[in-house]
Amino acid sequence: MPHTLSREFIDFSIEMGVLGFGEFRTKAGRLSPYFFNAGRFYDGASLGRLAQFYAKALLASSLDYDMLFGPAYKGITLASATAVALAQCGRNVPFAFNRKEVKKHGEGGMLIGAPLAGRVVIIDDVISAGTSIGESVDMIRAAGAIPVAVLIALDRMERSGDEKTIGALSAIAAVEQQYGIPVFAIAKLDDILVYLTHCQDAALNKYLPAVREYRRRYGSEPVDNSEGMVRS
Repeated sequence: MPHTLSREFIDFSIEMGVLGFGEFRTKAGRLSPYFFNAGRFYDGASLGRLAQFYAKALLASSLDYDMLFGPAYKGITLASATAVALAQCGRNVPFAFNRKEVKKHGEGGMLIGAPLAGRVVIIDDVISAGTSIGESVDMIRAAGAIPVAVLIALDRMERSGDEKTIGALSAIAAVEQQYGIPVFAIAKLDDILVYLTHCQDAALNKYLPAVREYRRRYGSEPVDNSEGMVRS
C-alpha cells in the first residue's frame, strides 16, 4: 500500500479507538502492546471512511477483479460498503456474501447478492486462523469463479500459534501458501512501527519499544531498519 494511505488509516484507526496501545491478551494467549478491533467502526460516518480506505487500496493495486465477496459476518458490511465507495470513485462492481447456515425458505441457499462469477476479491478485517477465508475460497471456486486476492485492514505480521507452540508461518502466509492467492492489507504492523517512530505525541511514542519487541519476538518476517524505516 502507498505509505500515505497506510499512515492516514492508522491516524483514523487511533482516532476511532479501533487501534489502541497498552496491554492486551490475544486469543493466542500473548500479551500484546496494541490491539485492533474493527468492530468499533460502528456508525455511518466511520464505516463510510473505512470503506474509502478499502476502495483506495483496491484502486491503487494492479489487481484485475470483477466483484467483491464478504465472508460472514464482518466481511458482509465491509464488502458492501467497499462496493459503494468504489462506485463513488467511478468503479461499479457487484458484491456477494454468505450466510453461516443454509436458508431453506425464500431464495434459499448460502449466498446473497450477485452471482459469483469472474475474478473475485475477498474483503475482511483481519486474518486470525484463516478459517473464513478458506470457506470463502471454496464457495467461490465451487461456483466456477476465481478468487484472486484477499484485502484486509491490518496485517499483524506475526506467526500463528500460542505462547508454547509458535508456528513457522503467519496466518496470512498460511492462507497464501494453501490457496495460492495473495493477501494484502491497508496497513501492516511495520507501518504502525514507522508511525510510532515518527510520532510527535509522547503518549503514543512511549509504546514504540514494546511494539518493536513484540514484532521482534513474534514477527513472521525479519525487521528491516534501513533508512530509519521498519519495512518487510
